Amino acid sequence: MTGPDPEDVRLLSLVAEMGRAAVPDIAGRLGMDVREVGARLAALSTTGLPLIVGVECDQQGIRNAVAAAQQWAAQNAPHPGAQYSGPHPMSGPHQVPGAQHLSGPHQVPGVSGPQHVSGPRQATHAMPHPQQPVAPQPPMSTWGPPGSAAWARGDQPAPVPAQAPATTGQVGTRLEVQGVSGERISIQLIEVVDPADFLYTAAGYELQPGERSVVVHTELTNHGQVPFPSLPDMYLELITKDGAPVGKAPVSMSSRPPHRMGVQPGETAGGHTVYVLPESTELAAVRWTAQPGDPQRTLLWDITDL
Repeated sequence: MTGPDPEDVRLLSLVAEMGRAAVPDIAGRLGMDVREVGARLAALSTTGLPLIVGVECDQQGIRNAVAAAQQWAAQNAPHPGAQYSGPHPMSGPHQVPGAQHLSGPHQVPGVSGPQHVSGPRQATHAMPHPQQPVAPQPPMSTWGPPGSAAWARGDQPAPVPAQAPATTGQVGTRLEVQGVSGERISIQLIEVVDPADFLYTAAGYELQPGERSVVVHTELTNHGQVPFPSLPDMYLELITKDGAPVGKAPVSMSSRPPHRMGVQPGETAGGHTVYVLPESTELAAVRWTAQPGDPQRTLLWDITDL
């Protein structure tokens, strides 16, 4: 008999604690891929557990996305068997490549009696027009990056510089950045509590021997006209002095409320992020990024002086 999957147990533990949450929020707290979390939850919901996996959307936005995808498909669909209504450039008599010049009687298979052909042998039907080789075109993404301005338009995402420098600051600094959907946002690192073991244990959690906890308080302000759709601390990490990232722990504290999903234009939303790491780890920075591997949209706060 196979025992329960440890990842499923960890996932269900967080779901039981949160009660109701978006899949990206759960994935961010567990440090897992959003698609894996969605697949696991969908599978678990069929096992008899009191679990409902739902979906919520902007209905008009989804309709626009579907309409754009259907329009693109209609414009780019191949048309096998389509008939050409005008005169074919190869219709009429023409020289068949490789044909022999016949000047006298010859026998046509299946036809009795000699057939006389004067001059070059003619084809009785139009030959296919030779096609010039076409250079392959890069595939077009109908949908674009999820949540981006190109989504549902088929635009190619703008190239990102390979080594764009991160915007840097200290604790208390507010740094500005543009989100993946074009929203103008700023993030302020308000406080880093290290160690935060007393907060962690007061919330009912238990640290293992050799572990310590850290709590980071940040605020995100949306200065633009486009909603910020994600969890503000989804990719907020601690960076060690060795350059290794430390992802957030899947816990929250009532005394230090966590971030909530989404920030509307003109709003400021704050929240606390909890980390658990080896007691001996030396930290160098706090890093925020809009999405993994995007140095153009990365913010870095130096915390070496804490």
